[in-house]
Amino acid sequence: MPPADANLLEVENLFVSFATESGPARVLDGVNLTIRPGEIMGLVGESGCGKTTLANAILGTIAKNARTAGGTIRFAGENLLALRPRVVANDVLGRRITYIPQDPYGSFNPLFPIGKQMMEVMKWKSPRRAASETRGVSGFFSRYPRARRREDEAALLAMIRTVQIPNPEEALAKLPHEFSGGQRQRLMIALSLLPQPQLVIADEPTTALDATIQAQILKLLKRLAKERGVSVLFTTHDLGTAYEICDRVTVMYAGQEVETAPVEDFFGRPQHPYTVRLLESLPHPERELREIGGEIPALIDPPIGCRFHPRCSRALAECRAARPPITAGGGGHQVRCYNPVRAA
Repeated sequence: MPPADANLLEVENLFVSFATESGPARVLDGVNLTIRPGEIMGLVGESGCGKTTLANAILGTIAKNARTAGGTIRFAGENLLALRPRVVANDVLGRRITYIPQDPYGSFNPLFPIGKQMMEVMKWKSPRRAASETRGVSGFFSRYPRARRREDEAALLAMIRTVQIPNPEEALAKLPHEFSGGQRQRLMIALSLLPQPQLVIADEPTTALDATIQAQILKLLKRLAKERGVSVLFTTHDLGTAYEICDRVTVMYAGQEVETAPVEDFFGRPQHPYTVRLLESLPHPERELREIGGEIPALIDPPIGCRFHPRCSRALAECRAARPPITAGGGGHQVRCYNPVRAA
């Protein structure tokens, strides 16, 4: 077991490429990320920067045409990439690491009641499931011990109340289409927390919801995660959402992480030129919107060095020659830049 003050998740120098007709696309190129126990880490950046691919790599659900070319994903002291797939599937995914998808509308089978679907997950991923139950007959006809089933049903009802779904007993008998989008996302939060995980990966879970419901879901997720001491990797392209829920934020650009900082430092004292320009592109009552300018590079033949240098007004010769190393600042602020923006 790792020491109590160790990071729960450490992604180190991770490379993932996708095979295409034009050659390999380097979607993750030496990515580094850490998440502490009980921390909500925001992963932000423009569409296509690699956020979802990184989340899927941690989950072990990247596409068949993807290839992990190097690096480690260390969770609670174990390198997930070195474990047997069956061990990861049985003991890690859905139990110690769970997932909240982006689309609450496609998260449930439309043909079966919500309760039946959630209990089927609990049959396999319940924290009360004994190791001895993994032996013997597996599949649809596997035995669900009666005593554990009663305990799991009680836990499910309690969690449905916790996520503020009215009339839990009646709700579990309903079909998915009988719930609103916000209610379905509350049910997904409940399902992600029922196995009592250490880490929840939430992939833009409020994108499909209107602004009022988004705020409610974010408040609920943050409160429940903090109450239970659960870590969260929260991917989003919405910087306002990241500000509301996250403890720290990592920003990605074109498959690489460029800056990590506590949320107040990230928004108040950004250091990477890309982060500065990204924040300046947000609506603000006291200034005009500023476009970043230029185009996101293709990942099949990306620029050498810092991938942002073709769009950066602060680029130096070094930026065009080699990727900047991580520079650590005060308070856990880290940036990859040869010419960072320093606060006055």
